[in-house]
Amino acid sequence: MVKVVPQQVEYVVERLGKYSRTLTPGLNILVPFIDSVRNKVDKREVVVSFPPQPVITSDNLVVSIDTVLYFKVVDSVRATYEIFSYLQGIEQLTVTTLRNVIGSLDLEKALTSRDEINRHLSGVLDETTGRWGIKVTRVELKAIEPPPSIRDSMEKQMRAERDRRAAILHAEGLKQSQILTAEGEKQAAVLRAEGDRQSRILTAEGQAKAIRTVVDSIHAANPDSKVMAYQYLQSLPQIAAGQSNKLWILPVELTKALEGIGGALGGLTQLSDSARTGLVESRPSEEDSADVIEARRSAEDAAAAANAEAAAAAAQVSGNPQSTPAGITAQDLAALDDQSTRELER
Repeated sequence: MVKVVPQQVEYVVERLGKYSRTLTPGLNILVPFIDSVRNKVDKREVVVSFPPQPVITSDNLVVSIDTVLYFKVVDSVRATYEIFSYLQGIEQLTVTTLRNVIGSLDLEKALTSRDEINRHLSGVLDETTGRWGIKVTRVELKAIEPPPSIRDSMEKQMRAERDRRAAILHAEGLKQSQILTAEGEKQAAVLRAEGDRQSRILTAEGQAKAIRTVVDSIHAANPDSKVMAYQYLQSLPQIAAGQSNKLWILPVELTKALEGIGGALGGLTQLSDSARTGLVESRPSEEDSADVIEARRSAEDAAAAANAEAAAAAAQVSGNPQSTPAGITAQDLAALDDQSTRELER
């Protein structure tokens, strides 16, 4: 008998029912009727997916766990004679070890500790299957399925957690928005106040320059008292223009200006009185003609009218609105001027 063993495969040969040797890949010769092949062992790594297994967690919840196992045979003789079916033994050992590990964990811990469970399973299986000539290279938990009611509760919990995080993020965003808005309003108020301050400073500087220019112009022009008195008289109608003005507050310098005006008007009045007196004292002689007498009377009437106008002007300056009748004497006008001056000074 000639046997050709393929690569990564070993044949376990028995001679008369007893282990004789292991055939390696290549050409091998057996003794007919004495040697026989007991087992053909594949030396390649094997991947086995076990069906879901129900496991109870520490918080008394039944979960279904799918497991994937990676292993390979390192000793064909022990894999043949140490265990009847190493695949079935690995499966049962995986289930029992998994139940022991998951039973000490709650559901949340089991869902978040897959790496730890994989390492624990791999260590236990490798230690146990080493006697069988099996090397467990990797163990993976493919799926952990909790009951439907637990899944619904978990979904609600996760939804509530996401809603809470969304509310927190929204509140944080609103807080930052209000802070930024307040900062912007603060800066805007500061800038507005700074602009108002600069505007007032510039306005005050402009007014100061304008006043300084006016004062310098007045000093350069050197006006006399008559010009100042004229300015005072021009400003009086503006002061009295308001309908609700019942009280006038006159500066002290105005009385001096009005004294000068009153003195000038008083001189004019005395001049008119003297002219009138000269005309009155000149009596018509018998030798004068009728034309001369008529001219004298016209001159007397004109002098009386001028006297009345001068008296009215003096009364307006002194604050006495009453008019002076025609034919008043120079002494009466002088007394009126003195009385007006005293009233203005008072």
